[in-house]
Amino acid sequence: METIGKIRRRHKVKGESISSIARDLNLSRNTVKKYLNATADSIYQRERQPAPRLGKFQMTLENWLEQDGQRPKRERRTAQRLFEDLQREGYAGAYDSVQRFVKTWKEQRPGAGQDAFVPLVYAAGDACQFDWSHEHVILGGVAQVVKLAHFRLAHSRQMFLAAYPRESQEMVFDAHNRAFAYFGGVPVRMIYDNPRTIVDTIFSGKARQFNRRFLALASHYLFEPVACTPASGWEKGQVENQVGNVREWLFTPILRFDTLEDLNDWLETRCTELAQRPHPTWKARSIAALFAEEQPCLRPITVPFDGYFEQTNRVSSTCLVSYDRNRYSVPAEYAGQRVSVRADANRIRVVADGKLIAEHARHFGRERLILDPWHYLPVLEKKPGALRNGAPFQDWALPTAIGTVKDKLLKSPQGDRAFVEVLLAMRQYGADLVTVACELALEQGTVSSAVILNHLHRLLTPAKPEPISVSNSLMLVVEPVADCGRYDSLRGGMPCWLN
Repeated sequence: METIGKIRRRHKVKGESISSIARDLNLSRNTVKKYLNATADSIYQRERQPAPRLGKFQMTLENWLEQDGQRPKRERRTAQRLFEDLQREGYAGAYDSVQRFVKTWKEQRPGAGQDAFVPLVYAAGDACQFDWSHEHVILGGVAQVVKLAHFRLAHSRQMFLAAYPRESQEMVFDAHNRAFAYFGGVPVRMIYDNPRTIVDTIFSGKARQFNRRFLALASHYLFEPVACTPASGWEKGQVENQVGNVREWLFTPILRFDTLEDLNDWLETRCTELAQRPHPTWKARSIAALFAEEQPCLRPITVPFDGYFEQTNRVSSTCLVSYDRNRYSVPAEYAGQRVSVRADANRIRVVADGKLIAEHARHFGRERLILDPWHYLPVLEKKPGALRNGAPFQDWALPTAIGTVKDKLLKSPQGDRAFVEVLLAMRQYGADLVTVACELALEQGTVSSAVILNHLHRLLTPAKPEPISVSNSLMLVVEPVADCGRYDSLRGGMPCWLN
């Protein structure tokens, strides 16, 4: 096109001859004439695009496109994939030819124009739509990808957002707890895609086999779960559009926060602020105004759902259970036993025989040891030497006085056994009393387990009551005289020793 423009300017503006232009540009005179006489729209128009190499493969390509048209959208092959498959069939042409053919074929299909949809209207409290998105943030100075849970009430368009490190089932449960607490109630229906954390099996039509734990969540909150048709995002178009809008409104540029909790607090605040915008349908009113009207139509919440993911595990000989590539400690008496590990969004709980035996904050790194030194105290009673090099005791944050006593005792022979006695007293009587006993021992300059336990017992011994002062008016004027002979009179006058 640049050459054509140059030819037309040189001839029509500068008045150069056709022969001069042809010699200078190394073109034939007929070509120069064609460009000068043709209109701009018709210069590159072709009635048919030649495809000499693609010709014998067109039937194969059409069959593939027909087959892909019967599949869900996410399973259809792109032009690049079709080009690679044609190469395996012997095609030696260029990718551009395949791309043009695919584009033309799609445009010529019946109904290939703009998709048409029916506008949807939802009653107040009727439905809420849910979806996930992946967003880039910086947490604690480290660039990360967080999974953002999106909720949107279909009537008022009120949204709620919560960020998580994973899309696992316990995160789904926690997100629902937070969203329903924020909305102040539960809608009649919840509309979803078909994620594996929610749907186990997809049957024909709308029939689904939902996950058992997810059905427990739905039964707890009494909402009806509805799964969309695969690859039919328009069935929950509100939340699908929300994903793109939130990315533009809130995550551009990249957000920076110290922790994930700070990010979630900020997201909740922004959800409230964005609700002041006009409603997409009733533009004279705000989203917040319609949300206030919709709230009474939501089902009230009684108690939040205990949304944990549970698996059975065996406690190792080092009193550890594994979950999600990390290891957590449990009390030593459960070593070798099978226990239940319950994981939710923020914590790990270990249960044995229906009783909670250990609880830890959940970590999302890899190959980390999360240890509670108190779990290993029964082991220290038998093996006090493990106190010096045991992993649970290396960074143990003890009160200052107890830590000082530990340092002094471990410098003496059998000091580890003596400090174990202090720890046992700490478990029995509490850290506060043992800290005071250690402070008293340090003040006196004599640090030993016997001295510390002596101070502890003195602290536990109740104080002597103060003497009671008696008023003079209660004193006897004539004090009675002891007369042992009165007992003899009761026995008939006989001395007691004669009996």
